[in-house]
Amino acid sequence: MVTESAADKAIRIMRQRGGTLRTRDALALGIHPRVVYALRDAGLLQALGRGLYRLAELPPLENPDLVTVARQVRRGVICLISALAYHELTTQVPHAVDIALCRGDERPRLDYPPLRVYWFSEVSWSAGIETYRLDETEVRIYSPAKSVADSWKFRQKIGLDVALEALRMYRSRPGFDIHALLRYARICRVERIMRPYLEALL
Repeated sequence: MVTESAADKAIRIMRQRGGTLRTRDALALGIHPRVVYALRDAGLLQALGRGLYRLAELPPLENPDLVTVARQVRRGVICLISALAYHELTTQVPHAVDIALCRGDERPRLDYPPLRVYWFSEVSWSAGIETYRLDETEVRIYSPAKSVADSWKFRQKIGLDVALEALRMYRSRPGFDIHALLRYARICRVERIMRPYLEALL
């Protein structure tokens, strides 16, 4: 039987931590799993994924999938279609969250949302990471220029048409940075392939 004080303590701690908590963090903070499950069953907590809970009293998340992945896959970086969609550089609708991991990292096990994992070299994985605060959560997403370069690197997996569209859309926006784009293209080893298409747009 869960006492009211235990439930109140759990809710108070969750509010102090932004309203979201992982089960293992709850244990470290002195919240028993049965309290978490009881709050969930009572409709006071919303399960975002395996072992990740959020207070139901909070406003709906604007980016629930990205927030869930950011909290569950700490070394993951949002990339490719998901990053392009976030930066409004594609008309594609992501049906899974694309994340980049460094070669050698452990493959994440996540029930929801669906993931597409891409393995990057250390140099490519660490380049161009920007941090955005979404729904009170820090989410790491590759910059627009890096996302375009990545789309060319993985064009055989996501489609050349997606890479071309991303390049065209990035070229037409006010913040277009050719130097950053070419720098990331060199890191991704696609400068020679991408440059003729880029020059045709200049």
